[in-house]
Amino acid sequence: MHNNKELCEKIRSLYPAVGECGIDVDVAYDARKKAYVVDLKHGKHELKTHLEPTDADACMEGKQCVYLGTQIAQLVANIKRRA
Repeated sequence: MHNNKELCEKIRSLYPAVGECGIDVDVAYDARKKAYVVDLKHGKHELKTHLEPTDADACMEGKQCVYLGTQIAQLVANIKRRA
């Protein structure tokens, strides 16, 4: 299991759009779901998604997580469309 803060920082480093768009990222492990809950917020926009432990491992190894990247891209598109 990964430290939530370290995983959050790694997500920010892998996905620069998060910082560029002012998206806040929070990560918490949900023991019941056995997955990390990634909460992305920008103003009134919010997206919560799950990151499986194997995907979290890949992120920590510096590999981008395709599913998470897709979710972040969608949130960024929504923010830009409404800007």
